[in-house]
Amino acid sequence: MSESTSTRAAEPASEAPPDRKPDNTADSGSLRSRLGQGLQQMLAFGTLIALIIFFSIASSNFLTVSNMSSILLSTAVIGILAVGTTLVIITGGIDLSIGTGMTLCSVITGLLLTDAGMPLIVGVIGGIAMGALIGLVNGFNVAFLGLPPFIATLAMMLVAQGLALVLSGVRPIYLTDVPGFSDIALGSLIPKIPNAVLVLFGLALVFGLILAKTILGRMTYAIGSNEEATRLSGINTRRWLITIYALAGSATGLAGVVIAARLNSVQPQLGMGYELQAIAAVIIGGTSLLGGRGSILGTLIGALIMSVLINGLRIMAIQSEWQTVVVGVVVLIAVYADNLRKRRSEGGG
Repeated sequence: MSESTSTRAAEPASEAPPDRKPDNTADSGSLRSRLGQGLQQMLAFGTLIALIIFFSIASSNFLTVSNMSSILLSTAVIGILAVGTTLVIITGGIDLSIGTGMTLCSVITGLLLTDAGMPLIVGVIGGIAMGALIGLVNGFNVAFLGLPPFIATLAMMLVAQGLALVLSGVRPIYLTDVPGFSDIALGSLIPKIPNAVLVLFGLALVFGLILAKTILGRMTYAIGSNEEATRLSGINTRRWLITIYALAGSATGLAGVVIAARLNSVQPQLGMGYELQAIAAVIIGGTSLLGGRGSILGTLIGALIMSVLINGLRIMAIQSEWQTVVVGVVVLIAVYADNLRKRRSEGGG
């Protein structure tokens, strides 16, 4: 009986009896997931186009070369944070420390370049390394101490905020005397495109390849889909989680360097709220808060949607308080849509 069954399972699907469905549940589920993700990206892109059209009609100052450049520049920092935290959210986690962590990394960069008088490259590497260290600690707290990601990163958010204020002496650090530093964000290797945007796209390309082509990417999706099953299959999920959080933290450090270069100074009280915009961009781009699904391309589209939305509201002279309300509503809709897709997927629809 078992031999007959295994023989039928080995036969091509086209030769399966018409009254018997081939056992390809996993493949069909994976296909549905990919189709759902593709559809989400198309919807997000359609939303982006619709917003651009709407604000172009609402204000003649929106669709100009200078404003488009400004949108791209503002997208860079949020986008870099979002690209990094995409990996964390795919695992089913969350990182609330990226905003204040970014500020702490920019403070470290500023202190290395001014107080310590280090070369430019050392300051940049120092900021990125600080971000990786923050991610490493977050990963350790989640993977080894068993803390929920929300609690672990909330605590780190407060720690990073306090350290940024202590190390800076609650004062701005000006970098105008550091040759070439502002060019990291404001220079233009390609005319009309700030270097910060090139940094964003370069990071997105690297992280996209990591997710699609490496074992780290496969482990990221596997942990998010079912961490317990992944662990029981003999994979050291703790090690992979720490690696993922540290890699995401390095993106936070890079964002700290870019925002300091954009402002040509370090503002130690800056950072709160950036995590919400970055997480919103990830969710809008189709990455599931429940884990197991997401893409860097969708995150980029989500980051652009957030920047276009905020920029358009400002051009229309909408008060900042109402801008926050609109962003909150957008996040609520995106999370509801994600939960709705999840329920339909579990129901087989």
